[in-house]
Amino acid sequence: MPEPSNGRFWLPSPPSNPELVAFLEMIEEAVLLVDPERDIHYANPAAGELAHRFATDPDDPDNPMPLLALVPDEVFSLAADERWAGEARDADTALVLAVRRYPWIIDGVAGHLLLLRDVTESRHRQDELRRRHTELQQTYARLAGAQEQLLQSEKMASIGQLAAGIAHEINNPIGYVHSNLVSLRDYTSGLLELIGAYEHALAPKLDEATLATIAGVRARIDFDFVSTDLPELINESREGLERVRRIVQDLKDFSHAGRDAGWRRVDIHKGLESTLNIVWNDLKYRARVERHLSALPLVECHPSEINQVFMNLLLNASHAIGERGTIVLASGHDEAQDEVWISIRDSGPGIAAEVLPRIFDPFFTTKPVGTGTGLGLSISYGIVKKHGGRIDVSNGAEGGAVFTVVLPVHQPVRVGSDNT
Repeated sequence: MPEPSNGRFWLPSPPSNPELVAFLEMIEEAVLLVDPERDIHYANPAAGELAHRFATDPDDPDNPMPLLALVPDEVFSLAADERWAGEARDADTALVLAVRRYPWIIDGVAGHLLLLRDVTESRHRQDELRRRHTELQQTYARLAGAQEQLLQSEKMASIGQLAAGIAHEINNPIGYVHSNLVSLRDYTSGLLELIGAYEHALAPKLDEATLATIAGVRARIDFDFVSTDLPELINESREGLERVRRIVQDLKDFSHAGRDAGWRRVDIHKGLESTLNIVWNDLKYRARVERHLSALPLVECHPSEINQVFMNLLLNASHAIGERGTIVLASGHDEAQDEVWISIRDSGPGIAAEVLPRIFDPFFTTKPVGTGTGLGLSISYGIVKKHGGRIDVSNGAEGGAVFTVVLPVHQPVRVGSDNT
């Protein structure tokens, strides 16, 4: 290569048009004319200045050959009339060049007109913006996760306080009313037996007028019906109190996260039934519940958290039904995978295809504004994932949505954990 003169590189076949040469020497973009053998025939002053930034030869700091080495090989294999635009990066100096290639005839042979521009600073700014954007997304995801956990903890704490208050306020009166009904049943039975004995003993000794009077009173109070119905009323009252007691106990079992702080082996069906009792007031006016439950082994889990998953899925199923419909509960055990599954299917309209991929996204909801937070399914997904399981969702063949919770029967051993 000839010695540079004021930054100019004149090689065997520079552009012959003086005006073109003057233009090329004024522009800020580096210009290289390169023949098919990759020999440089012309480099403008901007090319020399650009080459100087990452010169490797101290005796020839403005040599543009290193620029040419950065140009991708594919540029030199293009068709003679083909254009190309892209970027080139130098790993050693982190230099980033915007490269454009145009056809050019050199000594009657198709060559390359290369325009190079230093975009290092702007690309580094873009890279930094992308990096910060990624960090922001990660921070937002962590914040959203923390918010979900906070909402879950606050919700569970509120339910726990509610359950404790209900237990305190209801269990005591339930206890003595239940005890009183047992005594009342025994007293009533004894009194009816005594009345029968008196009637049997005195009837032959009473005159017609007295017997007529007693018969009138019996008819007026419908004694035969009362003597039959009274024990049944007492039994029904006892059964009602037993149901209230079960509901209170289910609410306590559902909400007392502290009591369930460790991993425990539990009957999943019992947790499902307890949760069903808790939400029954929301379900009973909308849905008939069918059960197709199979025998399941005890499952190692946090019971209160799994119950919360069931609550969210049951309430969602109820809301999806609308006026009146059916909720089908099913379960099974995959021995090969050591997993159990519980499915909840509703008879609603199902889930639109475009919604399915987003169904577990935090704050996503198809409910009207003000009627849903969009956190129920997201929290449920997180709980099941924490347990090493998954939630599958699909539209059933018979209509409606089907949510299937899959849980491992055994949790992996955790060093230093509270595994039992």
